[in-house]
Amino acid sequence: MRIREIQDEILRLKKEKDFCILAHSYVGCDIGEVADFTGDSYALSVKAKNMPQKNVLMCGVRFMAETVKILSPKKNVYLSSPVAGCPMAEQMDKDLIHAVKMQNPGYTIVAYINTTAELKTICDVCVTSSSAVKIVSQLSNDKIIFIPDCNLGAYVQEQLPNKEIKLLQGGCPVHASMTAKDVERAKQLHPNALFLVHPECRPAVCKYADYVGSTSGIMQYAKQSNAKEFIIGTEINISEILQNECPNKRFYPLSKNLICPNMKATTLMDVYHCLRDGELTEIELDSTTITKARLCIDRMIALGG
Repeated sequence: MRIREIQDEILRLKKEKDFCILAHSYVGCDIGEVADFTGDSYALSVKAKNMPQKNVLMCGVRFMAETVKILSPKKNVYLSSPVAGCPMAEQMDKDLIHAVKMQNPGYTIVAYINTTAELKTICDVCVTSSSAVKIVSQLSNDKIIFIPDCNLGAYVQEQLPNKEIKLLQGGCPVHASMTAKDVERAKQLHPNALFLVHPECRPAVCKYADYVGSTSGIMQYAKQSNAKEFIIGTEINISEILQNECPNKRFYPLSKNLICPNMKATTLMDVYHCLRDGELTEIELDSTTITKARLCIDRMIALGG
Protein backbone atom coordinates (compact mmCIF):
# COMPACT_ATOMS: atom_id res chain seq x y z
CA MET A 1 0.00 0.00 0.00
CA ARG A 2 1.13 3.53 -0.72
CA ILE A 3 1.35 6.05 2.14
CA ARG A 4 -1.70 7.94 0.91
CA GLU A 5 -3.73 4.72 0.74
CA ILE A 6 -2.72 3.82 4.30
CA GLN A 7 -3.67 7.29 5.49
CA ASP A 8 -7.05 7.10 3.77
CA GLU A 9 -7.74 3.73 5.40
CA ILE A 10 -6.78 5.13 8.83
CA LEU A 11 -9.18 8.02 8.31
CA ARG A 12 -11.93 5.56 7.44
CA LEU A 13 -11.18 3.24 10.35
CA LYS A 14 -11.01 5.94 13.00
CA LYS A 15 -14.46 7.14 11.99
CA GLU A 16 -15.87 3.62 11.87
CA LYS A 17 -14.43 2.66 15.27
CA ASP A 18 -15.06 5.99 17.01
CA PHE A 19 -11.44 7.01 17.58
CA CYS A 20 -9.87 10.39 18.08
CA ILE A 21 -6.20 10.41 17.05
CA LEU A 22 -3.79 12.72 18.86
CA ALA A 23 -0.29 13.27 17.51
CA HIS A 24 2.48 15.09 19.31
CA SER A 25 4.40 17.54 17.13
CA TYR A 26 7.54 15.41 17.37
CA VAL A 27 6.09 12.34 15.61
CA GLY A 28 6.29 11.98 11.84
CA CYS A 29 4.35 14.31 9.58
CA ASP A 30 2.69 11.33 7.89
CA ILE A 31 1.00 10.59 11.23
CA GLY A 32 0.17 14.22 11.91
CA GLU A 33 -1.76 14.30 8.63
CA VAL A 34 -4.27 11.72 9.89
CA ALA A 35 -4.58 13.08 13.42
CA ASP A 36 -7.55 15.02 14.71
CA PHE A 37 -5.12 17.26 16.57
CA THR A 38 -1.37 17.81 16.69
CA GLY A 39 0.50 19.84 19.27
CA ASP A 40 2.11 19.82 22.72
CA SER A 41 1.25 17.06 25.18
CA TYR A 42 -1.00 19.01 27.56
CA ALA A 43 -2.83 20.80 24.76
CA LEU A 44 -3.63 17.41 23.22
CA SER A 45 -5.02 16.18 26.54
CA VAL A 46 -7.34 19.16 26.77
CA LYS A 47 -8.51 18.62 23.18
CA ALA A 48 -9.27 14.95 23.91
CA LYS A 49 -11.39 15.89 26.90
CA ASN A 50 -13.77 17.86 24.69
CA MET A 51 -13.97 15.39 21.81
CA PRO A 52 -17.11 13.24 21.41
CA GLN A 53 -15.26 10.02 20.56
CA LYS A 54 -15.10 7.38 23.30
CA ASN A 55 -11.69 6.08 22.18
CA VAL A 56 -8.44 8.04 22.06
CA LEU A 57 -5.24 6.92 20.33
CA MET A 58 -2.16 8.84 21.49
CA CYS A 59 0.67 8.99 19.00
CA GLY A 60 3.35 10.15 21.36
CA VAL A 61 4.79 8.66 24.56
CA ARG A 62 3.30 6.99 27.62
CA PHE A 63 3.12 9.94 30.04
CA MET A 64 1.11 11.85 27.44
CA ALA A 65 -1.43 9.04 27.19
CA GLU A 66 -1.58 8.94 30.99
CA THR A 67 -2.36 12.66 31.09
CA VAL A 68 -5.20 12.10 28.64
CA LYS A 69 -6.55 9.36 30.91
CA ILE A 70 -6.28 11.60 33.99
CA LEU A 71 -8.30 14.34 32.31
CA SER A 72 -10.72 11.95 30.57
CA PRO A 73 -11.09 8.94 32.89
CA LYS A 74 -14.27 7.70 31.20
CA LYS A 75 -12.61 7.45 27.79
CA ASN A 76 -10.68 4.44 26.54
CA VAL A 77 -7.12 5.70 26.04
CA TYR A 78 -4.51 3.82 24.01
CA LEU A 79 -0.83 4.34 23.22
CA SER A 80 0.02 3.69 19.59
CA SER A 81 3.42 2.12 20.35
CA PRO A 82 3.95 0.15 23.57
CA VAL A 83 7.69 0.94 23.59
CA ALA A 84 7.24 4.71 23.37
CA GLY A 85 8.34 5.90 26.78
CA CYS A 86 10.02 9.10 27.92
CA PRO A 87 13.43 8.93 29.62
CA MET A 88 12.80 12.22 31.42
CA ALA A 89 9.41 11.11 32.77
CA GLU A 90 10.90 7.83 33.96
CA GLN A 91 14.00 9.30 35.66
CA MET A 92 12.34 9.96 39.00
CA ASP A 93 9.85 7.81 40.86
CA LYS A 94 7.42 8.34 43.70
CA ASP A 95 9.74 6.93 46.38
CA LEU A 96 12.61 9.23 45.40
CA ILE A 97 10.51 12.38 45.44
CA HIS A 98 8.81 11.36 48.68
CA ALA A 99 12.29 11.14 50.24
CA VAL A 100 13.19 14.55 48.79
CA LYS A 101 10.02 16.02 50.31
CA MET A 102 10.89 14.61 53.71
CA GLN A 103 14.37 16.12 53.49
CA ASN A 104 13.02 19.52 52.44
CA PRO A 105 9.94 20.31 54.53
CA GLY A 106 8.20 23.51 53.59
CA TYR A 107 9.08 23.32 49.89
CA THR A 108 6.48 23.24 47.11
CA ILE A 109 7.01 20.40 44.65
CA VAL A 110 6.55 21.65 41.08
CA ALA A 111 6.28 18.87 38.50
CA TYR A 112 6.84 19.32 34.81
CA ILE A 113 3.99 17.74 32.83
CA ASN A 114 6.64 15.31 31.53
CA THR A 115 6.25 13.04 34.56
CA THR A 116 4.41 9.80 35.21
CA ALA A 117 0.89 9.74 36.62
CA GLU A 118 2.20 8.02 39.74
CA LEU A 119 4.76 10.76 40.39
CA LYS A 120 2.15 13.48 39.91
CA THR A 121 0.18 12.02 42.84
CA ILE A 122 2.66 13.46 45.37
CA CYS A 123 3.40 16.78 43.66
CA ASP A 124 1.81 20.11 44.52
CA VAL A 125 1.39 21.70 41.11
CA CYS A 126 2.06 20.79 37.50
CA VAL A 127 3.51 23.05 34.77
CA THR A 128 4.15 22.96 31.06
CA SER A 129 7.18 24.50 29.38
CA SER A 130 5.00 27.41 28.26
CA SER A 131 3.38 28.00 31.66
CA ALA A 132 6.24 27.18 34.07
CA VAL A 133 7.39 30.75 34.70
CA LYS A 134 3.83 32.04 35.03
CA ILE A 135 2.76 29.28 37.43
CA VAL A 136 5.84 29.42 39.68
CA SER A 137 5.64 33.22 39.84
CA GLN A 138 2.14 32.94 41.33
CA LEU A 139 3.01 30.46 44.06
CA SER A 140 2.87 32.04 47.49
CA ASN A 141 5.75 29.86 48.64
CA ASP A 142 9.17 31.05 47.43
CA LYS A 143 10.79 27.70 48.23
CA ILE A 144 10.45 25.42 45.22
CA ILE A 145 11.70 21.99 44.24
CA PHE A 146 11.39 21.72 40.47
CA ILE A 147 11.31 18.25 38.88
CA PRO A 148 12.47 16.54 36.76
CA ASP A 149 14.10 18.83 34.18
CA CYS A 150 16.96 20.82 35.69
CA ASN A 151 17.39 22.85 32.49
CA LEU A 152 13.79 24.03 32.43
CA GLY A 153 14.06 24.62 36.17
CA ALA A 154 17.22 26.71 35.64
CA TYR A 155 15.37 28.78 33.03
CA VAL A 156 12.53 29.39 35.50
CA GLN A 157 15.08 30.39 38.17
CA GLU A 158 16.69 32.88 35.80
CA GLN A 159 13.32 34.50 35.10
CA LEU A 160 12.33 34.49 38.80
CA PRO A 161 15.44 35.33 40.83
CA ASN A 162 13.31 36.02 43.92
CA LYS A 163 12.39 32.33 44.13
CA GLU A 164 14.61 29.73 45.76
CA ILE A 165 14.48 26.82 43.35
CA LYS A 166 16.15 23.51 44.11
CA LEU A 167 16.92 21.34 41.11
CA LEU A 168 17.53 17.62 40.79
CA GLN A 169 19.70 16.16 38.07
CA GLY A 170 17.20 15.19 35.40
CA GLY A 171 15.92 16.20 32.02
CA CYS A 172 15.51 15.35 28.36
CA PRO A 173 18.62 13.55 27.12
CA VAL A 174 18.01 14.68 23.54
CA HIS A 175 17.69 18.39 24.31
CA ALA A 176 20.42 18.21 26.97
CA SER A 177 22.85 16.72 24.45
CA MET A 178 23.08 20.04 22.62
CA THR A 179 26.13 22.19 23.35
CA ALA A 180 27.37 25.71 22.70
CA LYS A 181 29.52 24.26 19.92
CA ASP A 182 26.38 23.05 18.16
CA VAL A 183 25.02 26.60 18.28
CA GLU A 184 28.27 28.11 17.03
CA ARG A 185 28.40 25.60 14.17
CA ALA A 186 24.79 26.29 13.17
CA LYS A 187 25.31 30.06 13.30
CA GLN A 188 28.40 29.77 11.10
CA LEU A 189 26.36 27.87 8.52
CA HIS A 190 23.35 30.22 8.80
CA PRO A 191 24.61 33.63 9.99
CA ASN A 192 21.35 35.44 9.18
CA ALA A 193 19.06 32.99 10.98
CA LEU A 194 17.34 33.67 14.29
CA PHE A 195 17.92 31.00 16.92
CA LEU A 196 14.76 29.62 18.59
CA VAL A 197 15.31 27.14 21.40
CA HIS A 198 13.41 24.96 23.86
CA PRO A 199 14.20 25.56 27.57
CA GLU A 200 14.91 21.84 28.00
CA CYS A 201 18.27 22.68 26.41
CA ARG A 202 21.19 23.62 28.62
CA PRO A 203 21.56 27.23 29.85
CA ALA A 204 24.83 27.42 27.86
CA VAL A 205 22.74 26.82 24.72
CA CYS A 206 19.76 28.98 25.65
CA LYS A 207 21.95 32.04 26.25
CA TYR A 208 22.49 32.34 22.49
CA ALA A 209 18.78 32.31 21.72
CA ASP A 210 16.70 35.02 20.10
CA TYR A 211 13.69 33.27 21.60
CA VAL A 212 13.30 30.63 24.32
CA GLY A 213 9.97 28.83 24.58
CA SER A 214 7.84 25.73 24.27
CA THR A 215 7.42 23.81 21.04
CA SER A 216 4.17 25.62 20.27
CA GLY A 217 5.79 28.91 21.27
CA ILE A 218 8.69 28.32 18.89
CA MET A 219 6.30 27.52 16.06
CA GLN A 220 4.14 30.56 16.71
CA TYR A 221 7.16 32.86 16.93
CA ALA A 222 8.58 31.57 13.65
CA LYS A 223 5.27 31.94 11.83
CA GLN A 224 4.68 35.49 13.05
CA SER A 225 8.24 36.77 12.68
CA ASN A 226 9.28 38.90 9.72
CA ALA A 227 12.60 37.06 9.64
CA LYS A 228 13.16 34.59 6.83
CA GLU A 229 15.62 32.13 8.37
CA PHE A 230 15.56 30.23 11.66
CA ILE A 231 17.71 27.73 13.53
CA ILE A 232 15.33 25.47 15.48
CA GLY A 233 16.62 24.19 18.81
CA THR A 234 14.15 21.42 19.47
CA GLU A 235 13.18 18.02 17.99
CA ILE A 236 14.06 17.89 14.32
CA ASN A 237 10.46 17.26 13.20
CA ILE A 238 9.52 20.84 14.12
CA SER A 239 11.85 22.17 11.42
CA GLU A 240 10.07 19.98 8.88
CA ILE A 241 6.59 21.05 10.01
CA LEU A 242 7.54 24.72 9.90
CA GLN A 243 9.12 24.34 6.47
CA ASN A 244 5.93 22.77 5.15
CA GLU A 245 3.71 25.46 6.69
CA CYS A 246 5.97 28.40 5.81
CA PRO A 247 7.44 27.59 2.38
CA ASN A 248 8.75 31.14 1.91
CA LYS A 249 10.97 30.84 5.00
CA ARG A 250 13.91 28.57 5.75
CA PHE A 251 14.28 26.39 8.83
CA TYR A 252 17.43 24.61 9.96
CA PRO A 253 17.62 22.11 12.85
CA LEU A 254 20.22 23.04 15.45
CA SER A 255 21.71 19.58 14.98
CA LYS A 256 21.01 16.42 13.03
CA ASN A 257 21.15 14.66 16.42
CA LEU A 258 18.04 16.39 17.77
CA ILE A 259 15.95 13.27 17.20
CA CYS A 260 13.80 11.68 19.89
CA PRO A 261 13.84 7.89 19.36
CA ASN A 262 10.78 7.43 21.57
CA MET A 263 8.71 9.87 19.53
CA LYS A 264 9.92 8.19 16.36
CA ALA A 265 8.97 4.76 17.74
CA THR A 266 5.42 5.22 16.41
CA THR A 267 5.05 4.62 12.70
CA LEU A 268 2.13 5.16 10.38
CA MET A 269 1.75 1.39 10.15
CA ASP A 270 1.53 1.20 13.96
CA VAL A 271 -1.48 3.49 13.79
CA TYR A 272 -2.94 1.43 10.96
CA HIS A 273 -2.56 -1.87 12.84
CA CYS A 274 -3.97 -0.37 16.03
CA LEU A 275 -7.16 0.56 14.23
CA ARG A 276 -7.44 -2.33 11.77
CA ASP A 277 -6.33 -5.24 13.95
CA GLY A 278 -7.07 -3.95 17.44
CA GLU A 279 -3.38 -4.19 18.43
CA LEU A 280 -3.93 -1.74 21.25
CA THR A 281 -1.97 -0.84 24.37
CA GLU A 282 -4.57 0.51 26.78
CA ILE A 283 -3.63 2.99 29.47
CA GLU A 284 -5.20 1.85 32.72
CA LEU A 285 -4.96 3.93 35.90
CA ASP A 286 -6.80 3.19 39.13
CA SER A 287 -9.24 5.78 40.47
CA THR A 288 -6.97 6.77 43.37
CA THR A 289 -4.07 7.54 41.05
CA ILE A 290 -6.32 9.53 38.73
CA THR A 291 -7.81 11.55 41.58
CA LYS A 292 -4.49 12.35 43.23
CA ALA A 293 -2.63 13.07 39.99
CA ARG A 294 -5.45 15.34 38.86
CA LEU A 295 -4.94 17.63 41.88
CA CYS A 296 -1.65 19.10 40.67
CA ILE A 297 -3.05 19.54 37.15
CA ASP A 298 -6.16 21.25 38.50
CA ARG A 299 -3.96 23.64 40.49
CA MET A 300 -2.04 24.46 37.31
CA ILE A 301 -5.32 25.21 35.56
CA ALA A 302 -6.45 27.40 38.47
CA LEU A 303 -3.23 29.41 38.16
CA GLY A 304 -3.77 29.97 34.47
CA GLY A 305 -1.68 27.15 33.04
